[in-house]
Amino acid sequence: MRHITPGRLLALGLVLLAIAIGLYVVPSDEYIFLPDRAHLVAPLVSVPGGHDPTKGGIYFVDVIVRKATILEKLFGGLHTGAELFPASAINPPGVGDQQRRRIDLQDMQNSQNVAAAVALRAAGKKVVTRSTGARIAAVEPGTPAVGKLEPDDVIIAVGGNQVRSTSAVSRAMAKHKAGDVVAFTVRRGTQTRVVKIKTVALGTSPKAKIGVLLEPAIAIKLPFPVRIDAGNVGGPSAGLAFALEVLQELGRNILHGHKVAATGEIFADGSVGPIGGIKQKVIGAREAGVDAFLVPAGENARDARKGADGLRIIPVESFTQALQALATLR
Repeated sequence: MRHITPGRLLALGLVLLAIAIGLYVVPSDEYIFLPDRAHLVAPLVSVPGGHDPTKGGIYFVDVIVRKATILEKLFGGLHTGAELFPASAINPPGVGDQQRRRIDLQDMQNSQNVAAAVALRAAGKKVVTRSTGARIAAVEPGTPAVGKLEPDDVIIAVGGNQVRSTSAVSRAMAKHKAGDVVAFTVRRGTQTRVVKIKTVALGTSPKAKIGVLLEPAIAIKLPFPVRIDAGNVGGPSAGLAFALEVLQELGRNILHGHKVAATGEIFADGSVGPIGGIKQKVIGAREAGVDAFLVPAGENARDARKGADGLRIIPVESFTQALQALATLR
């Protein structure tokens, strides 16, 4: 019978330690969402002649997204408020981590421009917008566009003919039948490329389709520069918070001394769209000790109330509605 010597015990302990470290460090094939304390927006926004609020403040909330470790995957996240998701729920079809990160940063930049425009218009300033094409909002899984087009690509020509709106793209596609190969000229960041895609019939429609959801792409000209710097934070969900802060710094007292967190994608018409990670964002807002949390109406608001734990949740559908809610906030 072999005896267990101190040396063997030490070796076994080292092996177990190495396994434990590996489980905690080595990434799995899933992603984890973690809460992050809400951030004060005022230091990120610069408006000519503007002043930060002396009492209260607007806060934006983000979510920490990274690959879950094997240990986190095995034990359901291990952290308060953590949620695990497969890669298919995080990265758009045909898009890897680096591409998704680039898209997130572009979404943040777009949200900042639109937020400034919405706030300036609410302040009575002249903002000029013009349509520049059709922006791809999403690519449907299993369609011809996967791997060729990405969210935030802007279609500026179809079959060599210039298009400046989503309706123009629809009219151009109506000239084709399923099975045709169509050349799309797209703008991705600062680059322009031509992508040829073989169309198909999707669902019950016999029309030529490639599997993308479109929204208007617009260029915005402000009467004066508004600078918003969120650093490495990506995604469009801080748009509502940025718009509120810009209006506050323009001299409109919308806070009345309150600390208010806000989340929601904002569009050029002032409407507020849904966002992801609402469970984690409620926790982040609570940790910042805000008086209320403005969230997109609908499913986001319902989910936010589940984890509110005393935090006042205010559903909004538009920038105007958000201002009305703040005006009556007690």
